[in-house]
Amino acid sequence: MLRTCVIDYKGNRDDQLPLIELSYNNNYHSNIGVAPFEALYGRRCRYPICWFEVGEFALIGPELVNEAMEKVHLIRERLKTAQSQQKSYADVRRRDLEFDVHDWV
Repeated sequence: MLRTCVIDYKGNRDDQLPLIELSYNNNYHSNIGVAPFEALYGRRCRYPICWFEVGEFALIGPELVNEAMEKVHLIRERLKTAQSQQKSYADVRRRDLEFDVHDWV
């Protein structure tokens, strides 16, 4: 999944990892039925606008917020694409099995 997210970020992939992790942990996972953050904490995550060091002050402009939200949206779409590709690969080998009472399995 990570590979599909970093294709667009050629030079600054390390800067995008927190956004990728945030999107991954806050998206629905079909195997657990909820987002990992929600499963761990019992509530949905409130998205941070920006990450800063403790004591650091910065003025956040609307363009920075919009850029971060666009990146989160792009990453979310890439994760959905990767998940559907993985599902299609798994479904090729999957087959429906039927069992009757007293069958040996």
